[in-house]
Amino acid sequence: MPQQAQCHFGRRSSAAPRGNHYRTLAESPWVFRETSPFGFGENPIAAAFVGARSEFIVPGVNGASGSIFHPQSAEAHAIAHLFTITLIICAVIFAVVLGLVVYSLVRFRGREGEADPEQIAGNKKVEIVWTIIPMIIVGVLFALTVQAMQVSDPPLETKPDLVVIGHQWWWEIRYPNTGIVTANEIHIPVGKQLSIRLDTADVLHEFWVPQLTRKMTTVPLLGNHVWMEARKSGVYEGVCSEFCGTQHAWMRFQVVAEPQEQYDAWVRNQQRKAPETATVAAARRGWRLFNDMTCVNCHAIQGTPARGTAGPDLTHLASRRTLGSVIVPNTPENLRRWLADPQQVKPGVKMPNFKLTDEQVSDLVEYLGSLK
Repeated sequence: MPQQAQCHFGRRSSAAPRGNHYRTLAESPWVFRETSPFGFGENPIAAAFVGARSEFIVPGVNGASGSIFHPQSAEAHAIAHLFTITLIICAVIFAVVLGLVVYSLVRFRGREGEADPEQIAGNKKVEIVWTIIPMIIVGVLFALTVQAMQVSDPPLETKPDLVVIGHQWWWEIRYPNTGIVTANEIHIPVGKQLSIRLDTADVLHEFWVPQLTRKMTTVPLLGNHVWMEARKSGVYEGVCSEFCGTQHAWMRFQVVAEPQEQYDAWVRNQQRKAPETATVAAARRGWRLFNDMTCVNCHAIQGTPARGTAGPDLTHLASRRTLGSVIVPNTPENLRRWLADPQQVKPGVKMPNFKLTDEQVSDLVEYLGSLK
């Protein structure tokens, strides 16, 4: 698992390049270097039959691989194993058919003066063979598919460990057992299988973490269910894999799998409420501005009067790795750009441009940067 650079308020990752910074999404549509879910990485069989690894090479931080061929859970491994076997069988069939076609073209090509070949009405032996072989192949694939389905989709739990709600275009994550609410970043303990309920606040979305779990659609007024587990610590890329509007391509999230002790520490920090008064003068001005404007109508900050639900919960915004559903690293500079004009960072996002002054932006950055 590649090491992902961490970008937080107040410090810059040494892994992030210092040149070629882009100020708007229009100038640089890609922010991370990451492997496509269909990249083949180090899988020699898949790479040999399908092609080389495909990557988006971008300035920013190094994202963890999202390849389906690097499964890190029993569920994802079952799906990847089934796909690889199917790929090999199809490749063998393709090679046999291609070989027979080439052989026939060379061996039985027409020559000047030769009579037409004898026409055979039918050959029962050949017909029986080419009927039985496909039936065997389909039967084997059916049995393997049933086995993969049993592993990747075990019986659901009545009480979920996580509730994930899709919004245009971000993800809301709720932990029913602890009362934690966060956005676009899921923390889980390594080695523990979690039951996840999937809902949506608007249209159809599709939750998918290629290395950890199967795809599952979020359907309005009808909750869905999926299981997720990580065998190794790391940061795993998740996406919405069903078109849902303007910013579908940047409706992403990250799953942070960590040892139980680190996860417990994260839970304790997330359960802390934000202080009602900031200690720094600029942060106090930012807090007043946050309350006086319409920010509180859309966003919640636990421990304060802000109780909005239309936008992401901001209680511990400064502890998150990214902004805008993984569109930019979470740094003061990027937060300033977002507050100055969200449409420049993520065109089509539902947060309007409030035409804030430079001083107002600075005060809000100071306040939001204190929410760790």
